[in-house]
Amino acid sequence: MLTFEFTMHSIRERPDRPKPFQLRWKVGSRPHSKSFTTKTLADGRRSELMAAARRGEQFDTETGLPKSELAALQPQVTWFEHAKDYAEMKWSEAASAKGRATRADALATVTAALVKDTKGAPAAPVLRRALSGYAFNFSEHRMPPPDQLATALAWLTTKSLPVSVLEDDSEMIRAALKALSTRLDGERAAATTITNRRTVFNNALRYAVERKRLTTNPLPSIDWSPPATDDEIDFRYVPNPRQAEELIDAVGTLGSRGEHLQAFFACIYYAATRPAEAMNLRESDCTLPETGWGVLLLSGSASRVGAAWTNDGKSYEERGLKHRARSSVRDVPIPPELVRMLRAHIKRYGVAPDGRLFRAAQGGVVLSKEYSDLWQAARKVALTEQQVMHHFAEAPYTGRKAGISFWIASGVDPTEVARRAGHSVAVLHKFYAKVLDGRREHANALIEQAMRTAE
Repeated sequence: MLTFEFTMHSIRERPDRPKPFQLRWKVGSRPHSKSFTTKTLADGRRSELMAAARRGEQFDTETGLPKSELAALQPQVTWFEHAKDYAEMKWSEAASAKGRATRADALATVTAALVKDTKGAPAAPVLRRALSGYAFNFSEHRMPPPDQLATALAWLTTKSLPVSVLEDDSEMIRAALKALSTRLDGERAAATTITNRRTVFNNALRYAVERKRLTTNPLPSIDWSPPATDDEIDFRYVPNPRQAEELIDAVGTLGSRGEHLQAFFACIYYAATRPAEAMNLRESDCTLPETGWGVLLLSGSASRVGAAWTNDGKSYEERGLKHRARSSVRDVPIPPELVRMLRAHIKRYGVAPDGRLFRAAQGGVVLSKEYSDLWQAARKVALTEQQVMHHFAEAPYTGRKAGISFWIASGVDPTEVARRAGHSVAVLHKFYAKVLDGRREHANALIEQAMRTAE
């Protein structure tokens, strides 16, 4: 640990020792000493330590050395080597395939910027692909990199800066921040992407402190903030109930795949499931009475992330509910309309061998590209040309936003809305403030009416 608490004692002479002149000092509460053969040598070392203290350097309690000398003793690990160590440590610690891919992307953007110079550098897309797909990927199913990518990694090995440079070079930290804020095409990255990448960069720097490769994390001292994100949903782009139903109906007109996935989109709207949760829905999770309301038991999700990031080599990852323990189950009551659609779907298509309701044409997990393409086609059928052009209901996920908004507007208690949606009440207020504001006005009117009655 580093501290400014440094106390120098007088040189002690011990004639019976081979090195009779002992220099003594204290860092924090811990004493340190070193013996010399002559007093001149002891005085010289004393002057060096006192000079470091006068310069305002911190001292290490474990070794007793000033910060400048401590750094010189550390092995010169490059940022590239450190980033690989960090990615490998997190690979097994955080087994989420999506998290692995996101971390690799962040490390790739930063690592490409922390170099001595760009002489002979490979093309930026090549270097990014080599880093994210190979250097920071530790899958047992990963193949050796092609020659072009191997050459890019070899170049970076010789050009990567020592980690220690980052402690005192604010310009290099700024270069990394600029890189993580910029897309490969030169445009500014999305605010959430920048925030996520900065978090990974900060955590990697903290790991460098843990490994004694840095004495302090230099990032907090840089006058730089990630862009503000407007978390509140822009309801100009969220369909109302009639529009949501028209979009779901439009999906059913788009051939056999549209017919098969119509109920999939209905789950996203009527049950406010995330797409990955709907993909993982099984017949055993459904209570579908002949009349009245039913129930869906949501216990996990299936996300396609690529075989290179999963433990079992599958192209998709099955995991628990978002922000919940692996064994958590969320029950969501569903209206008769969705009950009828799911009963009809099971009767017509049956289920996959593992019980899943929705599957790809070849029987696997539905590709996100497949259902996204269907949704875009449905938008052209159900919406006006102007709505399509202005990104109205642009992604399938807007069906979930529409469903949650409708529950709130219908007067459902926010606590129950949050429970059905699978997030906290705080998140509900953060994202759906506009709808909740409308309910506050309604609540105020009810209170005012009750007050008049009491009078």
